Amino acid sequence: MAAPSRSLLRVLPRCQSLFFTCRAPSVSCSSLTANRQQHVRSYAATKQKEKKEEKVQEKVVKEKKKVDDKDRHKPYGLTYWAPVDDVYMVRYYPKPVYETPVAIEMLKNFQKLDFSPENQPVYINLRLDMKLEKKKKVDPFVSTIHLPHPFRSDNNRIVVFTENPDQARIAMENGATVAGGAELIDKILVDEITADFYLAEPDILQKLLPLKNKLRKKFPKSKRGSVGINIPRMLALFKTGHEYMVEDIHVNTQVATLDMPKECILENIHAIVKDVASHKPAEFGPFIDRAIICSRSSEGLHIKIEEWLPQEEKKA
Repeated sequence: MAAPSRSLLRVLPRCQSLFFTCRAPSVSCSSLTANRQQHVRSYAATKQKEKKEEKVQEKVVKEKKKVDDKDRHKPYGLTYWAPVDDVYMVRYYPKPVYETPVAIEMLKNFQKLDFSPENQPVYINLRLDMKLEKKKKVDPFVSTIHLPHPFRSDNNRIVVFTENPDQARIAMENGATVAGGAELIDKILVDEITADFYLAEPDILQKLLPLKNKLRKKFPKSKRGSVGINIPRMLALFKTGHEYMVEDIHVNTQVATLDMPKECILENIHAIVKDVASHKPAEFGPFIDRAIICSRSSEGLHIKIEEWLPQEEKKA
């Protein structure tokens, strides 16, 4: 028993050494194959990225084609220019465009059918083309004009900021509601004093900065004409003037009341359209794309205003 056990102990170390030497090449082979597979995958991924970049470069931006409906028997995407029957689906036909006197008469008839107030306001909405050339555009603006037929019975309330006692006295004589200096700031912040317009002399503007967040669009500005040294002239404009402003590309403002005569409403609309059109040079094309009028309780009616625009803007 002793001899076989000795021989077995001699053989075991050799078997162990042979076993480990045989496993070593298999591990190295698997690592080599793994490295090759990883290399192939990374190359394939980069190749796919290159193909995607080439496809993106090959894509051409398609320009939107403008469809001209003037000579078509029906507008693009709709059924026909005008409905044949009195009852029809509105969405299948273009919006009718009325002559302005006809549209005003329709608003007056709507008021009778609805039993709504006769003195309700009449509004106009103008969509503007603000583009000029070389990616330039007209900046949004605020304007104050005198309407031929004012629809307000009382004058606008006006606060005049001045540190000159003589100018404050002149402002009060010419129709200002309140006139004074920096002492008015606290009263305005607590709503003790409110007004429709705020006028100021250039020297006091820096002291009025605490009111900028409070007054917002009513804060005195030279572009609006509410900053200047000629206080009587500013008061003459703002005391009975009508202010409108451009929001984005739209002007939405009141022009009259429905109980006014049709001719007076027409003249007020004409005055506003003419003043709006004057803010864009005529050589850059028409300024007003679309005009809609409505009363407080009625639907909006598209109107024709081409005859009121300057002659140069009629050219397409």
